[in-house]
Amino acid sequence: MINFGDFEKVDIRVGRVIEVEDFPKARKPSYKLKIDFGEKIGVKKSSAQLVSNYTKEDLRNRLVLAVVNFPSRQIGPVMSEVLVVGIPDKNGECILIKPDNDVPLGGKLY
Repeated sequence: MINFGDFEKVDIRVGRVIEVEDFPKARKPSYKLKIDFGEKIGVKKSSAQLVSNYTKEDLRNRLVLAVVNFPSRQIGPVMSEVLVVGIPDKNGECILIKPDNDVPLGGKLY
């Protein structure tokens, strides 16, 4: 069990996907993403296993939530700077979490 202070250490922010590319070198089908988190955080790169439920067109300009304060992680030839979060569907594939309304980029989940 974690306490509330532990939860507060995880920095989850809203960003807008500005670029999506296929990532054929990934072990599992994935996309390479560039996500804009606004002025304070800027544009970050990520790799995400979203191919089963989203096309590149579905993802462009979409708001997403991502952990922005984990250390960067090497995913094959890509350095992933943020972790996009979602919930598994009935097949265990990622369904993204997104705000219902347009919100300012960089807004923190609380």
